[in-house]
Amino acid sequence: MPALIEEGRAKVNLTLRVVGRRVDGFHDLESVVAFADCADRLTLEPGPELSLSMLGPLADACGDTSDNLVLKAARLLGERVADLEVGHFTLEKVLPVAAGIGGGSADAAAALRLLARLNELSLDDSRIMEVALQTGADVPVCVASRACDMTGVGEGLLPLDLPKMPCVLVNPRVPVATKDVFNALGLRHGELLIGATDVMMQAPSWPEAGRAVGDWIAALARGTNDLEAPAARIEPVISDVLSALRATKDVRLVRMSGSGATCFAVFATDADAQTAGEKLRAAHPGWWVHAGTLS
Repeated sequence: MPALIEEGRAKVNLTLRVVGRRVDGFHDLESVVAFADCADRLTLEPGPELSLSMLGPLADACGDTSDNLVLKAARLLGERVADLEVGHFTLEKVLPVAAGIGGGSADAAAALRLLARLNELSLDDSRIMEVALQTGADVPVCVASRACDMTGVGEGLLPLDLPKMPCVLVNPRVPVATKDVFNALGLRHGELLIGATDVMMQAPSWPEAGRAVGDWIAALARGTNDLEAPAARIEPVISDVLSALRATKDVRLVRMSGSGATCFAVFATDADAQTAGEKLRAAHPGWWVHAGTLS
């Protein structure tokens, strides 16, 4: 059988509200998630043994191969699917690591899609979604790799009709551990970050299908990322990235994604995004900059 290929697209949290911390220590979230047109590439060559090799410009940043989420997801699925066919994975790593854009989660989700194809499993198979959530909170949304309103600890996924949005992503090449950011948020077990009345409210209403980019930008601008402030306290360079993005011409929305340090800017046109990306690369050659689209 020829090799199978999937892409792990970068996940971007356009909004991220921390509802509170549950008694089990996990945090309940509500987040509008989109996906960028930049991605890692994962290849699966069917074979008798499960293995993984890595290449690409950021392969060295991934650490020990044995700890990679690609292998974790595959092993967990093998515990649930009898005689699961596997093989050798090759991960071409181009997305920054520990960057708030779900690179590892997107890779794990790509592995699940590849194994589903190889074993003729449906992506809505309960075993795949169970493994996705057990692998990581961002993995379920990355399996479908489409815009969603994500709630709970990642298990609640409401598809959204998000138009293509011109954007620039910037990472200062400083890793930020998600655990450290949530610790800096400082919520105790069972503590709510927002009021009890707000928790009882219905999920936010987002623009309907066919609405213009401007309508979405206006709606998203009313949101926030509750992890932005604690992340910036841990890595002050995040504030520098946000300031640089806010200084770009014709920018419409600037925010941090996930737990950082990647930040994004949304523009009205592709030309504006491309121009901003070029200027940011020239001004900050040490930063990772991608100009493209979110959808």
